[in-house]
Amino acid sequence: MTALASPDERAQKRATRAAFGPALIELASEGVPVVAVDADLSGSTTTAKFAASCEANADRFFNVGIAEQNMIDVAAGLSLTGKVAFTGSFAVFGTGRAYDQIRNTVCYAGLDVKVCPTHAGVSVGPDGGTHQMLEDMALMRALPHMKVLVPADYASALSAIRLAAATPGPVYVRMGRASVNAVYADGAQMELGRAQLLREGADVTIVACGVEVTEALKAAEALAAQGIRAEVVDAFSVKPLDEAAILASAEKTGCVVTAEEHSVNGGLGEAVAHLLAASHPVPCEMVGMQDRFGKSGGFDELMAAFGLDAKAIEEAALRAVMRKGRLPQGS
Repeated sequence: MTALASPDERAQKRATRAAFGPALIELASEGVPVVAVDADLSGSTTTAKFAASCEANADRFFNVGIAEQNMIDVAAGLSLTGKVAFTGSFAVFGTGRAYDQIRNTVCYAGLDVKVCPTHAGVSVGPDGGTHQMLEDMALMRALPHMKVLVPADYASALSAIRLAAATPGPVYVRMGRASVNAVYADGAQMELGRAQLLREGADVTIVACGVEVTEALKAAEALAAQGIRAEVVDAFSVKPLDEAAILASAEKTGCVVTAEEHSVNGGLGEAVAHLLAASHPVPCEMVGMQDRFGKSGGFDELMAAFGLDAKAIEEAALRAVMRKGRLPQGS
Protein backbone atom coordinates (compact mmCIF):
# COMPACT_ATOMS: atom_id res chain seq x y z
CA MET A 1 0.00 0.00 0.00
CA THR A 2 1.29 3.45 -0.84
CA ALA A 3 1.95 5.81 2.08
CA LEU A 4 -1.03 7.70 3.46
CA ALA A 5 -1.02 11.38 4.38
CA SER A 6 -0.20 12.34 7.94
CA PRO A 7 -2.83 14.24 9.98
CA ASP A 8 -1.10 17.53 9.14
CA GLU A 9 -0.96 16.62 5.45
CA ARG A 10 -4.65 15.61 5.43
CA ALA A 11 -5.58 19.14 6.45
CA GLN A 12 -3.97 20.52 3.31
CA LYS A 13 -6.31 21.07 0.38
CA ARG A 14 -5.32 21.09 -3.27
CA ALA A 15 -7.30 20.38 -6.41
CA THR A 16 -6.43 17.34 -8.48
CA ARG A 17 -6.24 19.56 -11.58
CA ALA A 18 -3.37 21.48 -9.94
CA ALA A 19 -1.15 18.43 -10.47
CA PHE A 20 -1.51 18.39 -14.26
CA GLY A 21 0.91 21.15 -15.29
CA PRO A 22 3.58 20.31 -12.68
CA ALA A 23 3.49 16.61 -13.64
CA LEU A 24 4.08 17.46 -17.31
CA ILE A 25 6.99 19.72 -16.34
CA GLU A 26 8.54 16.89 -14.32
CA LEU A 27 8.14 14.41 -17.16
CA ALA A 28 9.67 16.78 -19.71
CA SER A 29 12.63 17.46 -17.43
CA GLU A 30 13.21 13.71 -17.18
CA GLY A 31 13.41 13.38 -20.97
CA VAL A 32 9.95 11.92 -21.58
CA PRO A 33 8.75 13.20 -24.98
CA VAL A 34 5.52 14.67 -23.63
CA VAL A 35 3.47 17.26 -25.48
CA ALA A 36 0.26 18.97 -24.38
CA VAL A 37 -2.65 20.05 -26.57
CA ASP A 38 -5.27 22.29 -24.96
CA ALA A 39 -8.54 23.82 -26.14
CA ASP A 40 -8.14 27.39 -24.89
CA LEU A 41 -8.49 26.44 -21.21
CA SER A 42 -4.85 26.07 -20.25
CA GLY A 43 -5.15 28.44 -17.29
CA SER A 44 -7.91 26.35 -15.75
CA THR A 45 -6.42 22.96 -16.62
CA THR A 46 -2.96 24.22 -15.45
CA THR A 47 -1.25 23.17 -18.67
CA ALA A 48 -0.34 26.87 -18.87
CA LYS A 49 2.35 26.10 -16.31
CA PHE A 50 3.79 23.54 -18.69
CA ALA A 51 3.56 26.01 -21.57
CA ALA A 52 5.47 28.61 -19.55
CA SER A 53 8.23 26.09 -18.88
CA CYS A 54 8.52 25.35 -22.59
CA GLU A 55 9.54 28.80 -23.81
CA ALA A 56 12.87 27.42 -24.94
CA ASN A 57 11.16 24.43 -26.53
CA ALA A 58 7.91 25.82 -27.87
CA ASP A 59 6.98 22.72 -29.87
CA ARG A 60 5.78 20.93 -26.73
CA PHE A 61 2.58 22.92 -26.15
CA PHE A 62 -0.26 23.59 -28.60
CA ASN A 63 -3.38 25.68 -27.99
CA VAL A 64 -5.88 24.82 -30.73
CA GLY A 65 -8.57 27.23 -29.52
CA ILE A 66 -12.15 26.26 -28.73
CA ALA A 67 -11.96 23.14 -30.88
CA GLU A 68 -11.92 19.95 -28.80
CA GLN A 69 -12.37 17.63 -31.76
CA ASN A 70 -9.33 19.17 -33.42
CA MET A 71 -7.48 18.94 -30.10
CA ILE A 72 -7.84 15.14 -30.08
CA ASP A 73 -6.86 14.80 -33.72
CA VAL A 74 -3.78 17.01 -33.28
CA ALA A 75 -2.77 14.92 -30.27
CA ALA A 76 -3.28 11.77 -32.31
CA GLY A 77 -1.02 13.10 -35.05
CA LEU A 78 1.66 14.06 -32.55
CA SER A 79 1.54 10.58 -31.03
CA LEU A 80 2.33 9.12 -34.44
CA THR A 81 5.59 11.08 -34.42
CA GLY A 82 6.70 9.39 -31.20
CA LYS A 83 5.30 11.91 -28.72
CA VAL A 84 3.32 11.08 -25.59
CA ALA A 85 0.39 13.39 -26.21
CA PHE A 86 -1.76 14.80 -23.39
CA THR A 87 -4.99 16.73 -23.95
CA GLY A 88 -6.64 19.21 -21.58
CA SER A 89 -10.03 21.01 -21.62
CA PHE A 90 -13.00 20.52 -19.27
CA ALA A 91 -14.43 17.00 -18.95
CA VAL A 92 -17.79 17.92 -20.50
CA PHE A 93 -16.02 19.17 -23.65
CA GLY A 94 -12.90 16.99 -23.62
CA THR A 95 -14.91 13.76 -23.69
CA GLY A 96 -18.46 14.61 -24.78
CA ARG A 97 -17.72 16.98 -27.63
CA ALA A 98 -14.75 14.96 -28.86
CA TYR A 99 -16.12 11.45 -28.34
CA ASP A 100 -16.08 10.47 -32.01
CA GLN A 101 -12.42 11.45 -32.35
CA ILE A 102 -11.47 9.65 -29.12
CA ARG A 103 -13.29 6.54 -30.27
CA ASN A 104 -12.38 6.30 -33.93
CA THR A 105 -9.02 8.06 -34.12
CA VAL A 106 -7.40 7.33 -30.76
CA CYS A 107 -8.87 4.13 -29.34
CA TYR A 108 -9.51 2.27 -32.59
CA ALA A 109 -5.85 2.65 -33.47
CA GLY A 110 -4.59 2.31 -29.88
CA LEU A 111 -2.68 5.59 -30.08
CA ASP A 112 -0.54 6.98 -27.26
CA VAL A 113 -2.93 9.80 -26.39
CA LYS A 114 -3.79 10.68 -22.79
CA VAL A 115 -7.19 12.32 -22.35
CA CYS A 116 -6.86 14.29 -19.11
CA PRO A 117 -9.64 16.82 -18.67
CA THR A 118 -10.38 18.73 -15.50
CA HIS A 119 -13.60 20.12 -13.98
CA ALA A 120 -15.42 16.77 -13.84
CA GLY A 121 -18.41 16.08 -11.58
CA VAL A 122 -20.60 18.34 -9.47
CA SER A 123 -17.50 19.71 -7.75
CA VAL A 124 -17.34 22.16 -10.67
CA GLY A 125 -19.89 23.96 -8.47
CA PRO A 126 -21.20 27.34 -9.69
CA ASP A 127 -20.69 26.51 -13.37
CA GLY A 128 -23.89 24.46 -13.15
CA GLY A 129 -25.38 21.41 -14.83
CA THR A 130 -24.16 22.20 -18.33
CA HIS A 131 -20.54 21.97 -17.16
CA GLN A 132 -20.85 19.27 -14.48
CA MET A 133 -19.83 16.20 -16.47
CA LEU A 134 -21.32 13.08 -14.89
CA GLU A 135 -21.15 10.62 -17.78
CA ASP A 136 -17.48 10.72 -18.73
CA MET A 137 -16.40 7.56 -16.90
CA ALA A 138 -19.19 5.64 -18.63
CA LEU A 139 -18.12 6.97 -22.03
CA MET A 140 -14.45 6.17 -21.47
CA ARG A 141 -14.98 2.79 -19.75
CA ALA A 142 -16.95 1.54 -22.74
CA LEU A 143 -14.11 2.17 -25.20
CA PRO A 144 -11.79 -0.72 -26.06
CA HIS A 145 -8.11 -0.03 -25.24
CA MET A 146 -8.97 2.90 -22.93
CA LYS A 147 -7.68 2.85 -19.33
CA VAL A 148 -9.53 4.96 -16.73
CA LEU A 149 -7.85 6.52 -13.68
CA VAL A 150 -9.69 8.63 -11.08
CA PRO A 151 -7.32 10.17 -8.49
CA ALA A 152 -8.60 11.15 -5.05
CA ASP A 153 -6.18 13.99 -4.28
CA TYR A 154 -3.21 16.00 -5.52
CA ALA A 155 -0.58 13.35 -4.80
CA SER A 156 -2.47 10.58 -6.56
CA ALA A 157 -3.26 12.91 -9.48
CA LEU A 158 0.44 13.63 -9.89
CA SER A 159 1.06 9.89 -9.89
CA ALA A 160 -1.82 9.32 -12.32
CA ILE A 161 -0.31 11.67 -14.92
CA ARG A 162 3.07 9.98 -14.58
CA LEU A 163 1.43 6.56 -14.81
CA ALA A 164 -0.50 7.62 -17.91
CA ALA A 165 2.74 8.68 -19.57
CA ALA A 166 4.33 5.31 -18.79
CA THR A 167 1.33 3.28 -19.99
CA PRO A 168 1.21 2.59 -23.74
CA GLY A 169 -1.99 3.51 -25.53
CA PRO A 170 -5.03 5.58 -24.58
CA VAL A 171 -5.50 6.59 -20.93
CA TYR A 172 -8.23 8.71 -19.36
CA VAL A 173 -7.41 10.66 -16.18
CA ARG A 174 -10.37 12.35 -14.49
CA MET A 175 -9.54 15.50 -12.51
CA GLY A 176 -11.61 18.07 -10.64
CA ARG A 177 -11.80 21.77 -9.95
CA ALA A 178 -12.41 21.79 -6.17
CA SER A 179 -9.65 21.72 -3.57
CA VAL A 180 -9.82 18.47 -1.61
CA ASN A 181 -8.10 17.04 1.45
CA ALA A 182 -4.96 14.97 1.01
CA VAL A 183 -5.39 11.19 1.23
CA TYR A 184 -1.87 10.14 0.26
CA ALA A 185 1.56 11.36 1.25
CA ASP A 186 3.60 13.32 -1.28
CA GLY A 187 5.37 10.97 -3.66
CA ALA A 188 2.53 8.43 -3.70
CA GLN A 189 3.02 5.70 -6.28
CA MET A 190 -0.28 4.48 -7.72
CA GLU A 191 -0.50 1.46 -10.02
CA LEU A 192 -2.62 0.52 -13.00
CA GLY A 193 -5.18 -2.10 -12.02
CA ARG A 194 -4.36 -1.80 -8.31
CA ALA A 195 -6.76 -0.52 -5.65
CA GLN A 196 -5.59 0.89 -2.33
CA LEU A 197 -6.89 -0.51 0.96
CA LEU A 198 -7.17 2.61 3.11
CA ARG A 199 -8.97 1.20 6.14
CA GLU A 200 -9.60 -2.38 7.21
CA GLY A 201 -13.02 -3.54 8.35
CA ALA A 202 -15.20 -6.60 8.65
CA ASP A 203 -18.83 -5.49 8.31
CA VAL A 204 -19.13 -3.55 5.04
CA THR A 205 -16.86 -2.64 2.12
CA ILE A 206 -16.90 0.90 0.73
CA VAL A 207 -15.35 1.13 -2.73
CA ALA A 208 -14.85 4.76 -3.75
CA CYS A 209 -12.98 6.86 -6.27
CA GLY A 210 -12.09 10.52 -6.73
CA VAL A 211 -13.49 13.04 -4.26
CA GLU A 212 -15.64 10.31 -2.75
CA VAL A 213 -12.61 8.65 -1.15
CA THR A 214 -12.38 11.34 1.53
CA GLU A 215 -16.15 11.13 2.05
CA ALA A 216 -15.88 7.35 2.43
CA LEU A 217 -13.22 7.72 5.12
CA LYS A 218 -15.45 10.19 6.99
CA ALA A 219 -18.37 7.76 6.71
CA ALA A 220 -16.21 4.94 8.07
CA GLU A 221 -15.48 7.02 11.16
CA ALA A 222 -19.19 7.68 11.71
CA LEU A 223 -19.99 4.00 11.25
CA ALA A 224 -17.28 3.01 13.74
CA ALA A 225 -19.07 5.05 16.39
CA GLN A 226 -22.08 2.77 15.78
CA GLY A 227 -20.05 -0.41 16.08
CA ILE A 228 -19.86 -1.03 12.34
CA ARG A 229 -16.39 -1.66 10.95
CA ALA A 230 -16.19 -0.38 7.41
CA GLU A 231 -13.42 -1.33 5.03
CA VAL A 232 -12.50 1.50 2.63
CA VAL A 233 -11.00 0.77 -0.78
CA ASP A 234 -9.81 3.45 -3.21
CA ALA A 235 -10.59 2.17 -6.72
CA PHE A 236 -8.15 4.65 -8.27
CA SER A 237 -7.94 2.41 -11.33
CA VAL A 238 -11.54 2.12 -12.49
CA LYS A 239 -10.44 0.34 -15.67
CA PRO A 240 -8.76 -2.07 -15.30
CA LEU A 241 -10.47 -2.68 -11.98
CA ASP A 242 -8.62 -4.46 -9.16
CA GLU A 243 -11.03 -7.36 -9.18
CA ALA A 244 -9.03 -9.51 -6.77
CA ALA A 245 -8.92 -6.81 -4.07
CA ILE A 246 -12.62 -5.99 -4.34
CA LEU A 247 -13.69 -9.63 -4.31
CA ALA A 248 -11.46 -10.39 -1.33
CA SER A 249 -12.99 -7.51 0.59
CA ALA A 250 -16.56 -8.45 -0.38
CA GLU A 251 -15.98 -12.04 0.71
CA LYS A 252 -14.75 -10.78 4.09
CA THR A 253 -17.49 -8.21 4.79
CA GLY A 254 -20.47 -9.70 2.97
CA CYS A 255 -21.79 -6.41 1.52
CA VAL A 256 -20.55 -3.50 -0.58
CA VAL A 257 -21.20 0.20 -1.08
CA THR A 258 -19.81 2.06 -4.09
CA ALA A 259 -19.31 5.84 -4.07
CA GLU A 260 -18.56 8.02 -7.07
CA GLU A 261 -19.07 11.65 -8.11
CA HIS A 262 -20.57 10.40 -11.36
CA SER A 263 -23.82 8.97 -12.63
CA VAL A 264 -24.75 5.59 -11.16
CA ASN A 265 -25.21 4.55 -14.79
CA GLY A 266 -22.02 3.22 -16.34
CA GLY A 267 -19.44 4.24 -13.75
CA LEU A 268 -17.63 2.63 -10.84
CA GLY A 269 -20.82 1.30 -9.26
CA GLU A 270 -21.82 -0.65 -12.34
CA ALA A 271 -18.28 -1.97 -12.78
CA VAL A 272 -18.24 -3.30 -9.22
CA ALA A 273 -21.81 -4.63 -9.41
CA HIS A 274 -20.97 -6.48 -12.63
CA LEU A 275 -17.96 -8.07 -10.93
CA LEU A 276 -19.96 -9.09 -7.87
CA ALA A 277 -22.84 -10.48 -9.92
CA ALA A 278 -20.45 -12.63 -11.93
CA SER A 279 -18.18 -13.84 -9.14
CA HIS A 280 -19.54 -13.25 -5.62
CA PRO A 281 -23.09 -11.87 -5.29
CA VAL A 282 -23.59 -9.83 -2.13
CA PRO A 283 -25.86 -6.87 -1.24
CA CYS A 284 -24.59 -3.78 -3.04
CA GLU A 285 -25.65 -0.15 -2.64
CA MET A 286 -24.57 2.61 -5.02
CA VAL A 287 -23.90 6.21 -3.99
CA GLY A 288 -23.73 8.43 -7.03
CA MET A 289 -25.70 10.84 -9.18
CA GLN A 290 -29.17 9.36 -9.64
CA ASP A 291 -29.80 9.76 -13.37
CA ARG A 292 -30.09 13.53 -13.41
CA PHE A 293 -28.16 16.67 -14.26
CA GLY A 294 -26.46 18.84 -11.68
CA LYS A 295 -27.12 22.47 -10.84
CA SER A 296 -25.22 25.54 -9.71
CA GLY A 297 -24.05 25.72 -6.10
CA GLY A 298 -21.14 25.31 -3.74
CA PHE A 299 -19.16 22.06 -3.69
CA ASP A 300 -20.20 20.95 -0.18
CA GLU A 301 -23.76 22.15 -0.77
CA LEU A 302 -24.12 20.09 -3.95
CA MET A 303 -22.51 16.99 -2.44
CA ALA A 304 -25.12 17.03 0.31
CA ALA A 305 -28.04 17.97 -1.96
CA PHE A 306 -27.39 15.11 -4.39
CA GLY A 307 -26.63 12.49 -1.74
CA LEU A 308 -22.91 12.21 -2.46
CA ASP A 309 -21.45 13.17 0.91
CA ALA A 310 -20.26 11.13 3.89
CA LYS A 311 -23.76 11.04 5.39
CA ALA A 312 -25.14 9.45 2.23
CA ILE A 313 -22.37 6.83 2.24
CA GLU A 314 -23.01 6.10 5.92
CA GLU A 315 -26.73 5.59 5.24
CA ALA A 316 -26.00 3.34 2.25
CA ALA A 317 -23.64 1.26 4.39
CA LEU A 318 -26.34 0.79 7.02
CA ARG A 319 -28.76 -0.37 4.33
CA ALA A 320 -26.20 -2.80 2.94
CA VAL A 321 -25.50 -4.26 6.38
CA MET A 322 -29.24 -4.65 7.02
CA ARG A 323 -29.72 -6.35 3.64
CA LYS A 324 -27.19 -9.04 4.45
CA GLY A 325 -29.29 -9.73 7.55
CA ARG A 326 -26.66 -9.19 10.17
CA LEU A 327 -26.07 -6.17 12.36
CA PRO A 328 -22.82 -6.19 14.36
CA GLN A 329 -23.22 -6.97 18.04
CA GLY A 330 -23.66 -3.79 20.08
CA SER A 331 -24.77 -1.63 17.13
